[in-house]
Amino acid sequence: MAAGTDVVRCPWGDDPAMTEYHDTEWGRELRGDTELFERMSLEAFQSGLSWAIVLRKRDRFREVFDGFDPEAVARFGEDDVLRLLADAGIIRNRLKIEATISNARTLLDLDESFSDVLWSFAPAPRPAPTSFADVPATTPESVAMAKALKKRGFRFFGPTTAY
Repeated sequence: MAAGTDVVRCPWGDDPAMTEYHDTEWGRELRGDTELFERMSLEAFQSGLSWAIVLRKRDRFREVFDGFDPEAVARFGEDDVLRLLADAGIIRNRLKIEATISNARTLLDLDESFSDVLWSFAPAPRPAPTSFADVPATTPESVAMAKALKKRGFRFFGPTTAY
């Protein structure tokens, strides 16, 4: 954000990681297989937790998951799972770790780019919500995306994550 620019923030508190995320990433278009694989993976790790926890651990996640390069993560085996379960710098949940590895493999098996698959579900432009209460947990598009990705074999990816 440029100096002197007034930013109207969502009511997420004053956590520095959340403020930075809000001001530079949230609500902005994201494309690219690696970038979207990272976001999908982090959203899976966030499930049941605060997004602020994930953001504070994101740099370590990037280190231990090889920058979320799908080809690198797809090669992870049981030794890597054990290594990740022992790393206090990330969220240590076997199911989420195994889902991330499985999702990398599934992504590589797609006939088209992961980015193109996800963006094929993009809704038509809508007016921005005027309050937090106006932000739904899911949309028809996110429900359809989650269903399609689950059918292709993706794990830990539901309609709320898709939205």
